Amino acid sequence: MPSAFFAMHTKSILKNLERSSAKANPQKASENKENYMLFSFGTTLKPTKGTAIKTPLLYTPSTGYGFDFGSVSNVKIAPKGFYTEKPTYFSVAVPEGNYSVEITIGSNEKDSNVTIKAESRRLMLDQFSVKKGSQVSKTFNVNIRNPKIDATSKISLKDRDLTVFNWDDKLTLEFLGVANIQSIKITPVTTIPVIYLAGDSTVTDQDVEPWASWGQFITNYFDENVVVANYAVSGSALSSFKSSNRLKKINSLLKPDDYLFVEFAHNDEKLKGPENTAWESYSKYLAEYVETARNKGAIPVLVTPTQRRAFNPDGTLKPTHGNFPDAMRAVAKKMNVPLIDITQITTVLYEKWGVEASKNALVHYPANTFPGQEKALEDNTHFNSFGANEIALCVIKGIRDLDLPLKKNISKETPAYDPTKPNYFSNWTLPMSVRFEIAKPDGN
Repeated sequence: MPSAFFAMHTKSILKNLERSSAKANPQKASENKENYMLFSFGTTLKPTKGTAIKTPLLYTPSTGYGFDFGSVSNVKIAPKGFYTEKPTYFSVAVPEGNYSVEITIGSNEKDSNVTIKAESRRLMLDQFSVKKGSQVSKTFNVNIRNPKIDATSKISLKDRDLTVFNWDDKLTLEFLGVANIQSIKITPVTTIPVIYLAGDSTVTDQDVEPWASWGQFITNYFDENVVVANYAVSGSALSSFKSSNRLKKINSLLKPDDYLFVEFAHNDEKLKGPENTAWESYSKYLAEYVETARNKGAIPVLVTPTQRRAFNPDGTLKPTHGNFPDAMRAVAKKMNVPLIDITQITTVLYEKWGVEASKNALVHYPANTFPGQEKALEDNTHFNSFGANEIALCVIKGIRDLDLPLKKNISKETPAYDPTKPNYFSNWTLPMSVRFEIAKPDGN
């Protein structure tokens, strides 16, 4: 696709999104199924639509698509598809919005076992196998965002945010394992419900290994009829999330039947001042977030904070959040808001794992596990990918137990979860991403 043709498609997508958002009832708006970008890979292809990529193509802003972040050399273009066994990124410049991504997987040459992550390591497809000679298409939804809210306001990003994939004005797909990819089709979607996440470092899309949060793993457990928009950010409290305009951004996008999941406390409990208590400012902010969602016809869901890994000598877990979980429970009861009690669920979970096995769910790694890591990593707050996935399953359990309408959008493959019978790290096989950082996320 020449750059001028690509620019025309990008403008067309943007206009379509603007028209859709201006409709009085966007839930009933019809999707334009012809407004898509299609990338087909193969040395012998002659597609009638979209773009044929016959050689490994480096992403450049002028082209607007291609293999990205130094991975172009990892790719081999086969007669029908591209093949890689090394971590590979493919990026496409797109406007802010929600997109359906359809990936066609398969090869006549080798079996596939591919993991696909989007943007900042949001898990979309987990070790999906396709036998040699077969072809399977998988579809998932990806949220793309930018800081702009309106002509005069935007989200205040931290310096660390400026380098992460979530804020770089393109849709990036990460392929891990053995990937045989025939095509990528990207279509804007505007009418499906959006699950907005507001929270701290235990919820946000952690951009680099070994850190991870439940918000970037729960994407794997929903079907193609909803999309997750994770605005959580490390180090945030209810007040700073609002003052940085993240709540304002969400409010500008909310529509009827969307969801707003709210999980805070890890940083709220550190704020100084007589008014910054669980029963004062914390409770008032929670009520404001609830009303923000309800005023737009969206459904608020409160989520109590994940536990810290802090054990008593007898193997029980220490409560480290003071009155904050109780304050959230009280707000939920008073305002009749659905509540997922992750504090209680993770207490059961950690105690079942015990002192040693629970380390495997958080960022506990001996020295020299990662290049340049001269000291052991011992973090009892933040999860690794295994732990983040377990917490995501806890949230899914909460959605099912509450019988939320969102329950119907949990994918059929998602198992029931019992924190008294958790999974164990010894069975965890998800490939790690190659990008890593030793520094702890904000808010530890």
